[in-house]
Amino acid sequence: MFTGIIESIGTVRAARVRLGNMELTVDLGTPAAGLVPGASVSINGACLTVARVDGTQTTFDVVSETVDRTNLGLLKPGDRVNVERALRAGGSIDGHLVQGHVDGTARITRIDTGAGQWKVWLEPPPDLMRYMVVKGSVAIDGVSLTLVDVTDRQISVVLIPTTLERTTLGRRRVGDLVNIETDLIARIVVRQLEGRFTAARPGGVTLQQLAEHGFT
Repeated sequence: MFTGIIESIGTVRAARVRLGNMELTVDLGTPAAGLVPGASVSINGACLTVARVDGTQTTFDVVSETVDRTNLGLLKPGDRVNVERALRAGGSIDGHLVQGHVDGTARITRIDTGAGQWKVWLEPPPDLMRYMVVKGSVAIDGVSLTLVDVTDRQISVVLIPTTLERTTLGRRRVGDLVNIETDLIARIVVRQLEGRFTAARPGGVTLQQLAEHGFT
């Protein structure tokens, strides 16, 4: 489990893909201290297991499912990635609960700059839009962010100067693919409601049904 608060920006040293799987080596910097094989680290929002540690350089074995579902398969030596170690019991949750289980990728469609901040518009896969709620949470490349706009096909988030400086999101451009993890609580609520209403009223959940039960 993670919080979406990035600890450092790591540098990819090697990214070798073989038979759909990847061996990824990242110079983690300070977060490498104390890591041992078997530990969990979030790289661009994807929870990976440490295979080897050599100083600050850490190697992960990335299975084909993760390569296919995330943007990790696009990484090459020299690329920068967001790094967060697993949340420790009793640790502070300054962002939101992030599992490190990326749901898919979203393409950046527009970036509006001004007043010292960026407003970034993205187009997630259609099946993820039902978990997007204005002022709800989303993890983008592992960064905990608040949703500003939610349309039929797109979402927007605002990146403040601190986020632009301390994560890789300030380096992103229109057309880039970023990892998306929807909010765990939103997924649970939607799935529970879908199960309840589908049994009673086939066709899924409607805004009217939510209003009738006090959810809107």
